[in-house]
Amino acid sequence: MKLAFVVQPSAVIAGAAITPALQVAVQDAGGSTVVNATTNVALALTTGTGASDAVLGGTLTRTAVRGIATFDDLTIDRASAGYSLTATATNLASTTSAPVSVSAAAAASCATPSPGWIWCDDFEADRLSSYFEVETNGGSLARASAVGRNGSWGMRSRFAVGQVSAGSMKLAFGRTPDAYFRSVDAGTRNYREMYWRFYLRNSATWTGGGGDKLTRLTSFAGANWSQAMIAHVWSGSPGANQNYLALDPASGTDAAGTLRTTTYNDFANLRWLGLARSNTAIFETTRVGQWYCIESHVKLNTAGQSDGVFELWINGQPEASRSGLNWLGTYSAYGLNAVFLESYWNAGSPAAQERYFDDFVVSETRIGC
Repeated sequence: MKLAFVVQPSAVIAGAAITPALQVAVQDAGGSTVVNATTNVALALTTGTGASDAVLGGTLTRTAVRGIATFDDLTIDRASAGYSLTATATNLASTTSAPVSVSAAAAASCATPSPGWIWCDDFEADRLSSYFEVETNGGSLARASAVGRNGSWGMRSRFAVGQVSAGSMKLAFGRTPDAYFRSVDAGTRNYREMYWRFYLRNSATWTGGGGDKLTRLTSFAGANWSQAMIAHVWSGSPGANQNYLALDPASGTDAAGTLRTTTYNDFANLRWLGLARSNTAIFETTRVGQWYCIESHVKLNTAGQSDGVFELWINGQPEASRSGLNWLGTYSAYGLNAVFLESYWNAGSPAAQERYFDDFVVSETRIGC
């Protein structure tokens, strides 16, 4: 006897139940279903060229009924064309595989936000007054039509030659230590975990690398802008790493959890936790001019443990991660409460050039592209 897929959709949507329900039959040599076969069928997901690790969810072992095992609750959590589903019978020397293409679900929008979203700005409406600070630097940063994805509205950040700052947007949420940090939600929660995503495009003639500062998530601990932690997502140092994004986590407490910083960017009192560089050089000359979906994730550590997380995805693919982090020791006065989008070039831009932002989301759950 042998196993064979009798219903196996070749294309499915990531995160959605696979429909119609996948069925595996126990067949004889002639291809007829053996209705009195008694066996358990187990499913597994394998990846091939061009695919990244994904999770196959649902009940992965089913008993064949009248020779057919039916899997009606399966999901695959990540999009790619390079996956295969493999079925194995526990008491038969038979295994069968079939390819499956997994496409991304249609992205939610600000008009139809997903559960867990705290903030969404597609820049189609002017929401800039909701940010507690917007630094335009004389018009360098501006909301503009036709600069977003698919010709929509977006934010344009324009550097002149030698210009250091081309503007920033600062958003607050949750409990903050001062009314100046105006939360976009109820302002009552100490968030311990957060995702944030935006789309970025650099002009087709962009040069000089990533331009240093891009985005950061932080925990403001005082009205003096002291910070309990900072999750930097910025480009690597000039040279070999300048075309890559990097995660550079920093703590504003000591390992036990006593706050040490007394002002913003108090580098002398930060505890650096270890940089992790991305895999893809999105600022290389051959890669600029296109949109990139950039999503980051921070999970603060459990009090007294080193189990914090910092992750980065580009276009839905894992690019860099740090785990085992002691972000805060036992500090708990404030949680994650602010995120920035910024364009700040430490040494000044080497050319007159622009970058663009669109579809900015802050969420308690994974956002996706």
